[in-house]
Formats: sequence, structure tokens, C-alpha cells
Amino acid sequence: MRNKLMDRRDFVKSTLAGLGGLFFLPKIDRKWGLRIVEAKGKEKKIVYRTLGKTGIKVPVISMGTNHLDNPNLVRAALDSGIVMIDTAQAYQRGQDEGMIGEVLKGRPRDSYVIATKARLPNNQTTGLYTGEATEGAFLNKVDSSLKNLGLDYVDIYYHHNVWKRESALYEPILKALEKVKKAGKARFVGITTHMNEPEVIRAAVDSKFYDVILAAYNFQQKHYAEMRNAIASAAQAGVGIVGMKAIRGGSGQIPFVKNAAAALKWVLQDPNVGTIVPGFTTFDEMNMDLAVMEDPTLSDSEKNDLRKEASLPGLYCQGCRTCLGHCPEHLPIPDLMRAYMYAHGYRNLTHAQDLVLSLNLPTRVCEDCSQCRVRCSVGFNVSGKIRDVVRLRDILPVFIG
Repeated sequence: MRNKLMDRRDFVKSTLAGLGGLFFLPKIDRKWGLRIVEAKGKEKKIVYRTLGKTGIKVPVISMGTNHLDNPNLVRAALDSGIVMIDTAQAYQRGQDEGMIGEVLKGRPRDSYVIATKARLPNNQTTGLYTGEATEGAFLNKVDSSLKNLGLDYVDIYYHHNVWKRESALYEPILKALEKVKKAGKARFVGITTHMNEPEVIRAAVDSKFYDVILAAYNFQQKHYAEMRNAIASAAQAGVGIVGMKAIRGGSGQIPFVKNAAAALKWVLQDPNVGTIVPGFTTFDEMNMDLAVMEDPTLSDSEKNDLRKEASLPGLYCQGCRTCLGHCPEHLPIPDLMRAYMYAHGYRNLTHAQDLVLSLNLPTRVCEDCSQCRVRCSVGFNVSGKIRDVVRLRDILPVFIG
């Protein structure tokens, strides 16, 4: 029977054949969801959407801070019309929430929406939680987040980085989040997923528990049609949808996403997506995102750019996890590929090193196999990328950041 995995040539052929199917919805009705706001002394017409049944209304562009260490950029974003800031307890080696908290001091609490998140220990191969993942441990994470931010409550607290149905429905965390919501420490609770997203989205809907889903969603996903259907089901159930990884690593990726604005607009074509949290790190990137926030309509030339770029596999793991059954050493290949993305796509060595060090890898990695048995669905040289990124173990953190 033919191996179900595609090699690189098959992937490119199938993608090129399907370019005509890259879905483009009708142009957004410019009259719908527009709000006139004053930013830096000027009036702007910004497209707003509502996050499901939460009633939270935010611009279609929000701000992710995973790779950001510049508080002045956060201030500028808030002053320019961005409303929602997305952070996490682990970002910037635990420093990000504190930075955001300093920026928020003195700002009216109803002038911004703050979302943060945490995760508990899990098995890197199965995605299932370990015995350390307790209700009390998660409650402690939430209290630490509030202390870091200097807030009495956040608008959304996420159950972070889930890629298995069983983990989405993990009772200790659901009980913890229920207590968090009842205590008023979070107005709403959500879940985030970076891979195997449709399964997690469906589990979140089935739970009838989560208010918001933050999911990777972009035009380069092979399963974007499945994503679109899963998101539609969630939206129909009243769950708010927030998109991430829209640009697949930013305009610095190799091959380049030449039209990052078009990649953002592609996600916003889907009316079931309330907002996107791109992780911009420069003022130029912020200005591009602000322009999308004012007009997310895709032009014909932008559609052509996306059709061309859809055939490029790029740097980024699709998260299919079929590679796991091929490695005799049972290495957490998708996580290592994600670390490679952080290092070579985002140029964030700190985040890449933190991830590599968290994986408890053996001393010798990809050194003992005469030939790599892993066949990647998008044609990655898996062993080569792993050997490259594990070198971060040998660099002292002080020399990285």
C-alpha cells in the first residue's frame, strides 16, 4: 500500500494543483463593523468584530507579545487604536506579563482587553498531561499572572498549547478555570492550539465550557478547509475565535512571505474570526498591521501573491505529527521543528533555546543513525534541522538574551 505521507515533490505538486481552490471569500462589507476612533489626535475608521457570545468588541488586529521586549511599542499600539493585548506567563522567560503590566498602569481598565495563558507539564510525545498537572498548579499559575500584570482580573485566561482532545477536556484544568471565572479573576476562559487544531476546536465546542479559542490559522495550512469548517462550527456555538500564526513566522521567513499584509487579510476574510494577534516587533510592522485594521479587503494582486506563495513549504512544520512513528529514538520532532522556526523564522533565539532545553533530549541527538528514517510530509530535512537547532543547548543563556 502506498505510504500515506507525501514527499516534497508530491506536496508541491498537490499544492500547485490546488491553488485554484485556495478560498477567497467575497469582499468585506466596508459599512459593517466600522467604528470611528480617535488615535493620536486623528480619527480612524477601524473594523471591529465581536468575540462570540462574550460580547467583547475588538479591532480585527490585536497584538501578540511573544517575541516583544519593547514596552514603547506596546504603548504606541494602544495609542494607535489596538485594544487587545495577548501575553502569557512564559513569554520572554517569564518577564512579559510584568512588562505589559507596567505599560497598562494608569490606563482606564475599560480602554483595553488583556488575555494571558499558561500550560502545565505534559508528555511531549502524546500531548497528554502528567501527574504534575493538577488543579492547584493551574490556579497558582493564574494568581501569578494577575500579580505579574498588577490586575485584579484579566478578560481572557487561556488553557495554553493544547493539541489533543483528551487534554482539551482535562478535568483538573477545567475545574481550575471554572473557579477562576467564578472568583472574577477572568471574565472569560479559553483554549489555545498550535497544531492538530481542528480536533482541539471540536473538543472545545463539545465541552460547552470554553468562551474563546485561539488557534493557528493561515493560508499555508494544508488543512485550511478543515480549519474553516471547524471554526464555523465553533462560531455557530457562540465561541469567539482569535487567529494566530497568520504569517507563519513573519516577513523574515525563508522563503519570504513577501506580502505579510495579504496573509493577515486572508484570515480576516473568514467572518467567523474575530481578531488576529500578529506578533509585530517593529514600528514598521505595527504600521502595516494598523493599515490592515482599517481595511482588510484583499485586492486581486494580493490574491495572486497568496496563490504563488501557497506552493512554498517554507520553514514551518504543519503539525501533522505523523513523523513521530518513524523516529527510533522517539524524538519530539514537531517541537524541535517549532524551535527551528523560532530561531530561523522569528530570529528569537531565547524562545528557541527555552523550548529545546524543556524537551529533556538525550545527550546525543541525530548522531547514531546512518540514515534518517523520518519522512516529512512537506519534505523537511528533519535530521539536519534538528542537528542545527540542538546546538542551542551548548550556548549559555546570558549570551542569547
